[in-house]
Amino acid sequence: MSSPPKLAFHFLLDLHTGVPAYRQIIDQVRGGLASGALSTGDQLPTVRQLAVDLAINPNTVVRAYKELELSGLLETHQGTGTFISAQKLPGSAAERERQLSQIAGDAIARAGAAGFTISELIEQLRAWPTAKPELAYPEAGALESTRPTEDPNDRSLVAGAGPTGSGDPARSPKRTQ
Repeated sequence: MSSPPKLAFHFLLDLHTGVPAYRQIIDQVRGGLASGALSTGDQLPTVRQLAVDLAINPNTVVRAYKELELSGLLETHQGTGTFISAQKLPGSAAERERQLSQIAGDAIARAGAAGFTISELIEQLRAWPTAKPELAYPEAGALESTRPTEDPNDRSLVAGAGPTGSGDPARSPKRTQ
């Protein structure tokens, strides 16, 4: 009997959500683990490669990887790369139940604030990720950014983006695409 096919995984950033890029990377790795797109032993892109592919500062990727490593989800092996570690389920059954209850409550509150019913939320959760494969990291190894083409008049795209961290487009090096 064959195992179910593994879902493909890649990173996507949405710089217009207000969620920091490092937090989006962390959430996507956790989501990949939850959905089965990532599993123990899978290798993640190098810091440099992910930073280039997502057009973000490498320090952002380092921060995300370090937080994931501290939480026990990643292992970094000098010279070979960063891998999903063999995670142990944290806490007791009661603690896990409390965490799940809090997560569910947060999801219900966010859905309600956006005008959705609990039934609609449950329907979406049951359909995810099969109904919307593009949300489940559609292509293994393919990394992309949803960052729009840079507009020199749009300060939100350049704030802290350059190596100087100045946010000043005149001081930040031009990126070639």
